[in-house]
Amino acid sequence: MSTPTANPTLPQHIAIIMDGNRRWAKNKFMPAAVGHAAGAKRVRDIVKACADMGVAHLSIFAFSTENWKRPADEVTSLMNLFMTYLQKEVNNMNQNGVRLKVVGDKTRFAPMLQDLIARAETQTANNTRITLTVCANYGGRWDLIQATRAWQEAHPGQTLQRLTEEGLAPYLSTAYAPEVDLLIRTGGESRVSNFMLWQAAYAELFFTDDLWPDFSPARLQEAIVWFAGRDRRFGSSAPL
Repeated sequence: MSTPTANPTLPQHIAIIMDGNRRWAKNKFMPAAVGHAAGAKRVRDIVKACADMGVAHLSIFAFSTENWKRPADEVTSLMNLFMTYLQKEVNNMNQNGVRLKVVGDKTRFAPMLQDLIARAETQTANNTRITLTVCANYGGRWDLIQATRAWQEAHPGQTLQRLTEEGLAPYLSTAYAPEVDLLIRTGGESRVSNFMLWQAAYAELFFTDDLWPDFSPARLQEAIVWFAGRDRRFGSSAPL
């Protein structure tokens, strides 16, 4: 995982907690599924906006490990939406230079969904304009546990006393990406909800009341302008 650079004017890795789909639908007297569908459409706009601005990596929190606790019909709807999204969007992503990565514990997904994910990742693997990481059945704590287990498997006979930050980083699910520069959460909440706990250790946090389907490229630009004005010291002292 790359070392952060001081005070970049443009975040190279933006991570977004897409909150507010259900409330957006409720405000319009519509079922939650309509809100999730509207949120999926918004993803395309934000991916394009990031790519146009030169952002190299965009990660979105699509489904957390805790989301399985939601009503069964909503979970089923989300899984179906994910499959539909992969089927409809992969060609568009490929044509626009988007590399797709899906991270999280994919073993709990239906075999058909796992196959769609694998095919979409393969089809877009050589694209270089922007990498879109979809975090599905993902949690930051899960990521740390699976990375530690992977390190242990790769170093049989060595104890965890030998494990270092630099040694663990290559086994994280997003080892191909730099650390998160800017973490955005929509929907008015001010917490990270177990999302990229390691990767966002020094991220700037931007919270907005916009519900995800209403989060526009203009608001994204506002967040990036705000980011550019931050004094990122990564633990060092401020100049006197």
